[in-house]
Amino acid sequence: MSNFELSGSQSYVTEEPIIPLRSPTGEFLVKFWGVRGLIPTPCSSTHRYGGNTACIEIYVAGKHLIFDGGTGLRILGRTWQKLHEPLEAHLFFTNSQSNHIQGFPFFAPAFVAENSFHIYGIPASNGASIKQCLCDQMLQPLFPYPLQAMQSKLQFYNLTPGKEVKLDDVTITTALIHQSQKSVGYRVTHQEYSVAYVTDLHKHLEQVECDRILQIIQDADLLIANATYNPPTAYNHEATDIHWKTAVELAKSAGVKQLVISQHHPDDKDDFLDKVQLEVQSVFPKALLASEGLVLSVG
Repeated sequence: MSNFELSGSQSYVTEEPIIPLRSPTGEFLVKFWGVRGLIPTPCSSTHRYGGNTACIEIYVAGKHLIFDGGTGLRILGRTWQKLHEPLEAHLFFTNSQSNHIQGFPFFAPAFVAENSFHIYGIPASNGASIKQCLCDQMLQPLFPYPLQAMQSKLQFYNLTPGKEVKLDDVTITTALIHQSQKSVGYRVTHQEYSVAYVTDLHKHLEQVECDRILQIIQDADLLIANATYNPPTAYNHEATDIHWKTAVELAKSAGVKQLVISQHHPDDKDDFLDKVQLEVQSVFPKALLASEGLVLSVG
């Protein structure tokens, strides 16, 4: 049976970075560096949960895996600079929308020649590869330095949803979970433990979408999923269950042991998210709302 533990003391990435995520005992660790959706929201009313956009780090079997490169990736990079040794990591993007890739140009370790990064993603809705999308956002006038300024070894891989990526004894399973947004979900499996990362759920899922999602979250020890909400122009806080209903229903259907809801709406202040977390836990006790700096141990 899986055991989930929070880190001894939580710190938020809006503060000074803490030590890099490492585990000499071989733990399966998950850390949240960015938990906001759509756009960064650094302000006094979001400092407890955090205002950086999506970025999750997984340390498993001695490997560094990163999922999404929102602005939380910049803070992760600052922390990794404390290692003072060559780095190798694998970056998996769920999609190419700005809040998932906007931290990549500010990822300092990518500018260090001794480092090596493997970058994975599926083509965007316009057909552009993940490499092209990352290149485009670093062209003038959007950014002063092109991708070629990154001196690290960058290897790009075009994923096919439904296929697996094998990293020694770690398996990353993929599935297309949102057709129009061209968004992919991931499941990381090591030995008997697994973490699923699904970040583009919407309120009304077609059966084919449900089937694909259930394939990668079934019996997961930890499911990281997004809240769902209306478009910003119509957004309101009249019903908090719009945030968590889809994720909870999927978690229950799949027998998920632990649920973490992330990618909070920019308008969701800390006090509101506290209320949402209590409501989620009333129907799914093993649930949390993600906050920056949160570390979970799986297994």
